[in-house]
Amino acid sequence: QVQLVESGGGLVQAGGSLRLSCAASGRTFSGYPLGWFRQAPGKEREFVAASARSAGIPLYAASVKGRFAISRDDAKNTVDLQMNALKPEDTAVYYCVASRRVEVIPRMRASDYDTWGQGTQVTVSS
Repeated sequence: QVQLVESGGGLVQAGGSLRLSCAASGRTFSGYPLGWFRQAPGKEREFVAASARSAGIPLYAASVKGRFAISRDDAKNTVDLQMNALKPEDTAVYYCVASRRVEVIPRMRASDYDTWGQGTQVTVSS
């Protein structure tokens, strides 16, 4: 059974940092797209960051570019999201995602990913 499990969420003050981690099991995601989405209360799910493959250039949403960094360790089947300079508007449930389709460049549509984690809550207080 393919599974993604996120960890590292929590409560942090504005300006602080958090690091989310996602561990994949059930199959290898080496060479396949991995990413992060988020959903705030009352809002639609939105793209955060993605990596098509380990050697590729990651893609970021404009709202997090320069503050967030995605990294992956294909040997460990993990993908992390380092979040710095957090803002109250970053408050959301964050989801780790993966795709079984090889891509050259990262994708930012939710429909491009077929495997989703259960989500981890990130709350940024002002």
